[in-house]
Amino acid sequence: MGLTGGVASGKSSVSALLREAGVTVIDADLLAREVVEPGTPGLAQVVEEFGDHLLTADGSLDRVALGRLVFADKSARRRLEAIVHPLVYERIAALEAQLAPGELVVHDIPLLVENDRAGDFDAVLVVDAPEEVQVERMVRDRGWSAGDARARIAAQVARERRLAAATVVIENTGTREDLRHRVSEVLEELRGEEREGRAPH
Repeated sequence: MGLTGGVASGKSSVSALLREAGVTVIDADLLAREVVEPGTPGLAQVVEEFGDHLLTADGSLDRVALGRLVFADKSARRRLEAIVHPLVYERIAALEAQLAPGELVVHDIPLLVENDRAGDFDAVLVVDAPEEVQVERMVRDRGWSAGDARARIAAQVARERRLAAATVVIENTGTREDLRHRVSEVLEELRGEEREGRAPH
């Protein structure tokens, strides 16, 4: 299954609840950080491509400086992705090879819809919240201004497009317990359909 959601939608909370329920969750962002840790071939390739000025004093990648570079330059972003993405896919394949046959696995991918990956999965779980709720959370929890929060939302794929890619929508507008209950419902449905050999809907 693929899992995605807009900024401050609660995707990370759903990911954590799935793990609590014993589901294997493969986090693409986490793997993307792991493949460029100090001493990895990935970091060596990034330094070779972009220069050692992107290293901090302890030899790790300066993610803030790299972020400034690649978000201002599409060519640089594509060059970085050409290094990181194959390494991430290699790690995903290795993790999937360790799974038991038929085991339910969820891939946590923030840019699943942006990268047209919906067709790669048996089901796509989209965590959804209205824009006003997203803005309220970013202002309250991250200390952002409302303007910055709206700009971040505007920079992402439209909510309508994300929902159109969903096999299952997990609405997250209530309490943590409401979300836990909804995740449990979704898991029960997915596992039931998996046992019956039907595609989730």
